[in-house]
Amino acid sequence: MAVPKKKTSKAKKNMRRSHHAIKASSLSTCDHCGAPKRPHRVCLECGSYNGKQVIAQAE
Repeated sequence: MAVPKKKTSKAKKNMRRSHHAIKASSLSTCDHCGAPKRPHRVCLECGSYNGKQVIAQAE
């Protein structure tokens, strides 16, 4: 089994982990009602997806 000769420094360890940060999720607007929604998902306000009514909303 391979064993490291030297201790990995904090700087080297943090450089390796620089891509581990959590990114904020992007938002797009609904084409039907203009409400903010996550991309490629049904709009929770009006129930439409890709220009079609997918979920019946109680009015």
